[in-house]
Amino acid sequence: MRLLLTGVTGVAGLSIYRAALADPAISHITVLSRRPIPSWAVLPSDASSKTTTILHTDFLTYPPDLAKRLAENDACVWALGKSAVGMSEEEYTTMTHGFLMAAVRALHDAGVGEGREEGNSFRFVFISGESSDQTEKSQMMWARIKGRAEKDLIEFCKASAGMKAHVFRPAYFCPSPKYPQDRLHQRSFMYRTFDRVMPTIMSCVAPSMWTPVEDLSRFSVGLAKGRWPEQDLYRNSEMRELVKQI
Repeated sequence: MRLLLTGVTGVAGLSIYRAALADPAISHITVLSRRPIPSWAVLPSDASSKTTTILHTDFLTYPPDLAKRLAENDACVWALGKSAVGMSEEEYTTMTHGFLMAAVRALHDAGVGEGREEGNSFRFVFISGESSDQTEKSQMMWARIKGRAEKDLIEFCKASAGMKAHVFRPAYFCPSPKYPQDRLHQRSFMYRTFDRVMPTIMSCVAPSMWTPVEDLSRFSVGLAKGRWPEQDLYRNSEMRELVKQI
């Protein structure tokens, strides 16, 4: 299976990339990114032979030749994104909704779902966030915009032959302690402080709002592989139960 992955420089994306590299069912990974995979990232020795990295600066526009290359994959995990802190609503909308829908439309126009057998659709996995609101009534700006992105992605794929959307809403997650350099490079001092205490507190007090990043990664790759094809939307609590099957 060939996987398209975005957001690999972020916490979720890098962890998903590692999980995909370790999965024997995934023969090749196409990384679509604005920046190269960071040199400090610890990866398996065969990572480069299993990966094609495409640097692309404008995530609102896809030339036909690029779209065709991306459409050669069997699934996509869209992990591109960041906190809305410090961003205007317009900026966050462009990054969260605009980039996502531009990509899925480009894939569709490049024929990504054509000729696929029933039950073997091109799977588009969107890493969203717990508390996203598809009614767009939330007082939280980010929740309204992520909810709109979820809704539009699901509706678009339902109307497109050979495409299937899966939305996953993780809760609080942080870099794995197995890779201390991730925390150093991906988190500010304040967040590194939170990350030392929050996993223990939340796993005891509010486990439904805590997402171990290893579980996030394995579940996202499982969705891309079609392991749980039924639902459009998966909450964090559902993921915590389903990932035990892997």
